[in-house]
Amino acid sequence: MCPPGALKSRNDMRTSIPASFYRGGTSKAVLFNHDDLPRDQARWDAIFCHIMGSPDAFGRQLDGMGGGVSSLSKVAVVAKSSLPGVDLDYTFVQIAVEQPLADYGAMCGNIASAIGPFAVSSGIIGLPDGPANLTIRNTNTDKLFRANFKLTNGQVVECGNAAIAGVSGTGAEVALTFLNPAGARTGHLLPTHQEMNNLALPSGETLPASLVDVTNPVVFVRAADLGMTGYEHPDALEADAVLMEKLETIRQVGAVAMGLAANTAETAAANPKVAMVAPAAEFQSLDHTTHGRADYDVSVRMASMGRVHRAVTLTAGMCLATSCVMQGTVAPLVNTRHVRIGHPSGILPVSVDFNTKSATPEIHSVTCYRTQRCLMIGQVPIPAHLLDSHHE
Repeated sequence: MCPPGALKSRNDMRTSIPASFYRGGTSKAVLFNHDDLPRDQARWDAIFCHIMGSPDAFGRQLDGMGGGVSSLSKVAVVAKSSLPGVDLDYTFVQIAVEQPLADYGAMCGNIASAIGPFAVSSGIIGLPDGPANLTIRNTNTDKLFRANFKLTNGQVVECGNAAIAGVSGTGAEVALTFLNPAGARTGHLLPTHQEMNNLALPSGETLPASLVDVTNPVVFVRAADLGMTGYEHPDALEADAVLMEKLETIRQVGAVAMGLAANTAETAAANPKVAMVAPAAEFQSLDHTTHGRADYDVSVRMASMGRVHRAVTLTAGMCLATSCVMQGTVAPLVNTRHVRIGHPSGILPVSVDFNTKSATPEIHSVTCYRTQRCLMIGQVPIPAHLLDSHHE
């Protein structure tokens, strides 16, 4: 199905745009050089939806590059930055699967691991062999992060011994350090200025929640308060229609409390996320590995856009790790800077650099490690009229 405004016939004139297809962490995205897209950014949405195969009422995006779930329906646009001390600008776009919607309201931490390698491989920036240390601005949040990776013989190193939960095999490590990550969307680490909030749901129920904004805003609730353990398989959670509807309601009410929406009807599709947390306990990850209570510090099951994530998003993981080093949130308190998060695919380690002397921690940076891989380099064909303004 073509998105509204696209040409209906396969025989109509079409053109193409240079693009690359990358895995970054536990996500995939089509990546573009900003200079290859129309100058009129209003045209981007129809182009991106067409390329990804959205909207798709069947939920599979078979007519595009998307994979039928939010983690596989992503776009990133990369440009050389004009800001002093900044190497690249990175714009993230979440493409809805079943709706003709391109959402610019959040950042993807996993895809952040592919931005530097893509910029080098596509010629946006040139770097010598050896360690690369790029400073990158995410335009969605106007926040900076540093990406560290290696080059050999003019190419980004992809092979290595680093393994991450949710991805088979190993690859070369990409270190990501997100600088001053608090208040990415709301301007505050705690948008309500409280570690714990009592959300008043339309049903009349009051539910304890922590509303935290680090790299992306997340509404955290205790799994036990919803009658859950926090270790359930994502399929089981998605099969519980009552739970999924309640999680969406919690997300929308939390968005209003955070100041991200005037009312629940105006809540953006991709942000904030909602997540259930629980103390560590033995669980089996999706690859059938058993993880013991001593292997990690906090369990999470998170949802967005009507689906439960098979691996916690990197931004939500960093947000949760920060919640764990603060007293008074719904997350279990962890008395260390290094927080290990248990999620359906395994364990995500996150390091939080913060000032412990202040009442509410000042978050200097959050660091985690990913791998990335270029899956394809080429051209994506699109109806020619979608690029008309580019050729004026």
